[in-house]
Amino acid sequence: MSKIKAIMLRVQSPEGTKRVEVSLSSSTCQLFEAVHDTFKLNSFAFELYREKNKKNEITSSKSKTLHTIGIRHGDMIYLTPVNGSVLFNTDNSSGEPIDDSTPSTSSASSSTRPIISSNNSSSSSSRPSNSIKEDEVDLQLMKLDGKIERNRDEKLCRHNANSRCVHCSPLEPYNEAYLREQNIKHLSFHSYLRKMTSGVDRGKFLALEDMSCRIRNGCKDHPPWPKGICSKCQPNAITLNMQAYRHVDNVAFENTNLVEKFLDYWRVTGHQRIGFLYGTYEIHADVPLGIRANIVAIYEPPQESSRDSVRLLPNENENIIEQIVISLGLRRVGWIFTDLLAEDVQKGTVKHTRNIESHFLSAQECIMAGHYQNLYPNSCRYASSGIFGSKFVTVCVTGDKTNQVHMEGYQVSNQCMALVRDNCLIPTKDCPELGYVRESSDRQYVPDVYYKEKDSYGNEVSRLARPLPVEYLLVDVPASTPVAPQRTFNSDPNKQPFPVENRFIDGHIQDFNALSTYLSQFGVGDFHTAINDFHLILYIATMEMLPMREFMGPLLEALKNKDRVAAEEWSRSEHWATVEQLIAASSPPPSRPGSVASGSITASPGNSNGPQWTCPFCTYLNNADNENCEMCNLPRSNRPH
Repeated sequence: MSKIKAIMLRVQSPEGTKRVEVSLSSSTCQLFEAVHDTFKLNSFAFELYREKNKKNEITSSKSKTLHTIGIRHGDMIYLTPVNGSVLFNTDNSSGEPIDDSTPSTSSASSSTRPIISSNNSSSSSSRPSNSIKEDEVDLQLMKLDGKIERNRDEKLCRHNANSRCVHCSPLEPYNEAYLREQNIKHLSFHSYLRKMTSGVDRGKFLALEDMSCRIRNGCKDHPPWPKGICSKCQPNAITLNMQAYRHVDNVAFENTNLVEKFLDYWRVTGHQRIGFLYGTYEIHADVPLGIRANIVAIYEPPQESSRDSVRLLPNENENIIEQIVISLGLRRVGWIFTDLLAEDVQKGTVKHTRNIESHFLSAQECIMAGHYQNLYPNSCRYASSGIFGSKFVTVCVTGDKTNQVHMEGYQVSNQCMALVRDNCLIPTKDCPELGYVRESSDRQYVPDVYYKEKDSYGNEVSRLARPLPVEYLLVDVPASTPVAPQRTFNSDPNKQPFPVENRFIDGHIQDFNALSTYLSQFGVGDFHTAINDFHLILYIATMEMLPMREFMGPLLEALKNKDRVAAEEWSRSEHWATVEQLIAASSPPPSRPGSVASGSITASPGNSNGPQWTCPFCTYLNNADNENCEMCNLPRSNRPH
């Protein structure tokens, strides 16, 4: 048998023309591999044609050879990326085509969806799955089968109890008919992953990519923006799609007292309030492969509020609070805010301002939610960058259609996260339901963003997102409280809880007197119950006169493990004994001169009966007959040494 000689082919690509040496007996699959290696492409997301106008496509096959399809020495072959995929190495390249079942005007329009790569080595090298630390709930869901079990149908099933048929076999977690029947609006994220990995390759080439609105760096063919831009570094146009999945399927507050205590500020002042939600992520059994955010505490950061707005202030204790929360086995899982306007104070009703006729979340709130979701990304083994989306949730407390206070949970889509991250989305001035995509300027290039809607004839048309209805960016997340309430903190509901931080109104201020009053409710053997208050723990760790953060490690470990013995042992430490001595010394008698209980008013410095004394702690000048400082309430006898 004569030896078949090698032939030389010319391959023209968007990056130039190169020569590829193959044999006539080589399969077309080997030709694709040779082109991939010659051009050093990121993936196999390309097509080969024998004509420049994308005619006479060469399909990848192991059975067809170059000789059988008529390839000859010196022929020109044309390489074209699939769906505009980035095949060549850049600083911010994805290189994989998008696996999207619906047509789109741009490959970036569905970039929040999983992207399929045909190169195992490229996919595995760009995905640092070994170094990704996924959440515990994600690891648990990965181990579950996830299929929906069905009972034997007595009418339709004609087999014995040990057999299965199409009427009783388990359903996949992404079964649309089952989700529609159970009124589940969105797929869970893990159900979505199962759907994308249900093919023959079992997700071997699955890769998730976040959308990017930035110019790719490193292009040397022209001056940097705004003096030049090309198709290689220019971000693609974006078409917004309703996200089919959600990263969190339910927000559950472990008891109603959490929300009621949060609403107390609005009930007293009429001002709106923002808080951060702390808790854990758990498996949500009501949704196939679902995740629930279980809320156990609400922290209220420093803020200035009014009837219509809230402005967050810098928090100098941010790092200390996060350390304490982590030591307690918790994490920040979301944020909550109020939008309440009283309608009838006597009936306790509120106005129904958020509905389908107005808005559910304003553009500014969507931007805020996107900002927080970018700060707390979701670790994912299928993402080349190691992160994809976020589990951070948004809860709005507002009035429902019956004018009662209720909670609404949301997340913003991954596309909204990208728009916020790249500073492309801004709110409008007078329409809260509309956002606005920035226009390109000398400082920033912004790609065109479109959304689709139906015109008066029922045709689906694309609209430029200037302005943009924010419902294209929202994902609903149900918020609720369980039938059987649970209490991670404040296990005794009959005791008055410790005041909430950063509330500068009468009866809500955290100070040493409030600490003394709170602890006086508990007996000697109730230390674990007394100290198990989230706001009390934060106050003890951050109080200015005697910060205890560096000594609280054993206590936090005891509270995390619910170890009463270890907590009682910590209460006998010298650090807590100092606090107890200060409490005992500063507890005011029932009729202290100048107190409200005695019905008198504190005398002025000029009318004191003796020389004045200066507080060694706060340097306040007190009258001679005061045993405790009028400013910090600390005893006169306890002087620092």
